[in-house]
Amino acid sequence: MASAWWPCLILALLSSLAASGFPRSPIRLLGKRSLPEGVANGIEVYSTKINSKVTSRFAHNVVTTRAINRADTAKEVSFDVELPKTAFITNFTLTIDGVTYPGNVKEKEVAKKQYEKAVSQGKTAGLVKASGRKLEKFTVSVTVAAGSKVTFELTYEELLKRHKGKYEMYLKVQPKQLVKHFEIEVDIFEPQGISMLDAEASFITNDLLGSTLTKSFSGKKGHVSFKPSLDQQRSCPTCTDSLLNGDFTITYDVNRESPGNVQIVNGYFVHFFAPQGLPVVPKNVAFVIDISGSMAGRKLEQTKEALLRILEDMKEEDYLNFILFSGDVSTWKEHLVQATPENLQEARTFVKSMEDKGMTNINDGLLRGISMLNKAREEHRIPERSTSIVIMLTDGDANVGESRPEKIQENVRNAIGGKFPLYNLGFGNNLNYNFLENMALENHGFARRIYEDSDADLQLQGFYEEVANPLLTGVEMEYPENAILDLTQNTYQHFYDGSEIVVAGRLVDEDMNSFKADVKGHGATNDLTFTEEVDMKEMEKALQERDYIFGNYIERLWAYLTIEQLLEKRKNAHGEEKENLTAWALDLSLKYHFVTPLTSMVVTKPEDNEDERAIADKPGEDAEATPVSPAMSYLTSYQPPQNPYYYVDGDPHFIIQIPEKDDALCFNIDEAPGTVLRLIQDPVTGLTVNGQIIGDKRGSPDSKTRKTYFGKLGIANAQMDFQVEVTTGKITLWNRAVPSTFSWLDTVTVTQDGLSMMINRKNMVVSFGDGVTFVVVLHQVWKKHPAHRDFLGFYVVDSHRMSAQTHGLLGQFFQPFDFKVSDIRPGSDPTKPDATLVVKNHQLIVTRGSQKDYRKDASIGTKVVCWFVHNNGEGLIDGVHTDYIVPNLF
Repeated sequence: MASAWWPCLILALLSSLAASGFPRSPIRLLGKRSLPEGVANGIEVYSTKINSKVTSRFAHNVVTTRAINRADTAKEVSFDVELPKTAFITNFTLTIDGVTYPGNVKEKEVAKKQYEKAVSQGKTAGLVKASGRKLEKFTVSVTVAAGSKVTFELTYEELLKRHKGKYEMYLKVQPKQLVKHFEIEVDIFEPQGISMLDAEASFITNDLLGSTLTKSFSGKKGHVSFKPSLDQQRSCPTCTDSLLNGDFTITYDVNRESPGNVQIVNGYFVHFFAPQGLPVVPKNVAFVIDISGSMAGRKLEQTKEALLRILEDMKEEDYLNFILFSGDVSTWKEHLVQATPENLQEARTFVKSMEDKGMTNINDGLLRGISMLNKAREEHRIPERSTSIVIMLTDGDANVGESRPEKIQENVRNAIGGKFPLYNLGFGNNLNYNFLENMALENHGFARRIYEDSDADLQLQGFYEEVANPLLTGVEMEYPENAILDLTQNTYQHFYDGSEIVVAGRLVDEDMNSFKADVKGHGATNDLTFTEEVDMKEMEKALQERDYIFGNYIERLWAYLTIEQLLEKRKNAHGEEKENLTAWALDLSLKYHFVTPLTSMVVTKPEDNEDERAIADKPGEDAEATPVSPAMSYLTSYQPPQNPYYYVDGDPHFIIQIPEKDDALCFNIDEAPGTVLRLIQDPVTGLTVNGQIIGDKRGSPDSKTRKTYFGKLGIANAQMDFQVEVTTGKITLWNRAVPSTFSWLDTVTVTQDGLSMMINRKNMVVSFGDGVTFVVVLHQVWKKHPAHRDFLGFYVVDSHRMSAQTHGLLGQFFQPFDFKVSDIRPGSDPTKPDATLVVKNHQLIVTRGSQKDYRKDASIGTKVVCWFVHNNGEGLIDGVHTDYIVPNLF
């Protein structure tokens, strides 16, 4: 879609709307009972519509999902949308039973304070972040009452950028269940006229696509419609799951009778420039390649494969050289050489021989490549009418030589001196992407992250193809003096074939009769000037159809482009300049209702209840590789699972969630403070979890009235030589006997092979590979409370990779088991009925009770009803509770 994808942006939504008068309920699966078609977990998503309107490359997209809770209890409904990273959200609303909760964009700090207030009062319901190559994920969940309807509506806007001769619009299709009314409707209006229009889906055969898709274009208008029926959505003729899971891509281009096109509406203009048929300007390329030890294996092999393909595309008038850096710097040749067949064959041999070694000296590698290009120009080794480019690839941070990012930036900036662009490719996530991006931007290039996937070599080759064919250098867009205000960027070092330059601005005088635009640039053989003259009256006639989409599109396009460029400039600005750029970008973001890195969208109840709100946020690229913001709960990156879960929290109060029954069992263990209980033991995986009991401050000798909690937990994996001791005061990690200590106030992520541990705002998430995840919640009380003390809650949210031999007070329930409740009757407490429970060949008297699930909210929790098994779980647990007492944590 874009010739330069924006930084990897993370969008997070913090929702406290579950407190809006509907009871909160944990997610429960309905097991294998028969359900009406299109209903999952009691929720029927009966309508999903994506409506897109594109005018002059500017897309206005509305995603609407409608659902109803068919269950007889309150349920959580989720809304998932993946939208392009280059897009700005402009609105989000919830409508529950006809009551609409509107969105309002506010300055980020204001929204953050409102969110933190909500958190402190225990009002937050949920939050998600996720990111991919071209898309970012927006997810929000809200609890709705039985029989209630909810409508989610998300609006976002983006400027479609021309890439390899086409504008591309990506729509992620992933309803996750059959949807009675599913449709995509796209209307395109291009004043230049549409020259081609196509649509394809990655998840459906061409035959089936042909019967569900319609596409047409004529003159200035184009239309795409995708409406699969329920039967066409099925993954097989008798299946109840959906095959709609993938990308729906629309591509189009416009007529280009002249190199440029100017449009003027309501005092704003936009100038599109994309000449065709020009000869390619010869290029001189310094490939600066990281061959440090971290590039070993697949990364280096993929880099070689990409470079070999790139060499196939080099033209004979081009010049090149390879600069390799590890702890030191080496080069293929002493200076740039022409891409003759003989030299290219020698280059292939050199590329194949590249080997990894040593450290990462980014500074010296870049300076060597820049110096080589400068000398080639000074010594007239390259054609006068040629352009130079530095392409640098690295997978890590500088760790030898000059390693300070700000100093490397300064050195590179001084060496290039604005003469040619630098393009930085960051391979994988273990690097400072912000540094690479900032350094590229201030040297008229851009950065691109190369994802560590099987197609990394194609990603590298695809980037090169974007910059392989420069048609003009030193491009300047000129407009009438004193006639325009607030012009977006109008000078570019290069214009590449297949791309497009877009400039927008405001007119001083809306009533002017004519408008002239000149574009000057240096071509392969001569200097060129392109002139566009606009008759304002003719323009007005031509654009009378503009209301076909929306009338102020050029003004919004100008605002979008201005904000985008201000945010880029801001990355390398300092002091007063940075403050001014920030203030302008913030002002425009608020005025035009864009969610940008400077703003957040707050969704508030109509009564303007300050405690119940959702926040949509858009951080920067490095957020995906760094710990989440301290302002967010653990749900920022972990959504409650849709499978059985087990936990102990409170007195100590054990609860076992049984999804097949849509019910839960619970029991207490009454033991003296200091006792250590075995919660989980798996001899196959080597995982053990033990917990030590603490008592309340009163220290009553009567165990029936004394409150007890877990005050210390020990989580260990013998196979990984890993132990973590969690107390109410600190977390200590031993990794191969080396200790690391963290406080609950830290926001930190620890990762190693097969292990991830994240601490964030009174929550700790520990995952062992894919299939074992524990969460620890810290409960803090008033330090001067006469009785209560801080304690811990322990939650097993994923256990499907643990073996059938797992045991312990919680672990014994990881394998499926059944129970039956009958003869429900009044108990000694009229609000808590008794019943007969048959489980594990035992017949027990149980009482209806409840327990709190504190994973979402450490303050007030979510009520979970359960059948309480008396006498330390006797009859439910194997053996007796004293069988689970162990001498120590590890």
